[in-house]
Amino acid sequence: MADSEPSNTNPTPQMSPAEMHGLARRLHARAESVLLRDQPEQQSDMRAAARLIERLVHLLAEIRYAADATEDESTEDYLRELLGGQ
Repeated sequence: MADSEPSNTNPTPQMSPAEMHGLARRLHARAESVLLRDQPEQQSDMRAAARLIERLVHLLAEIRYAADATEDESTEDYLRELLGGQ
C-alpha cells in the first residue's frame, strides 16, 4: 500500500563499504581534533557515529559472506536483498 503512494524524496545513493569506512575515519578524526575540545558532547556523538558506521560495514561484510556461502537460493536472495542488491 505505502509503496504505491508518491514520495517527494529522491532515493539516496548507496555508499560502498570503502566510502563508509572513510566517512567513519573522518568523523573520528574530527572528534579528536582540537576544534571540538570545548564541546565534549559533540565529540562523543561523533565518536559514537564513527563506531556505528564501522559496525555497519562489518555487518554488511558478514551478510555478504553468508550470502556467498549459502547453498540455499532463497536464503541467498534474501541476504542479497538486505545488501540492497550488492
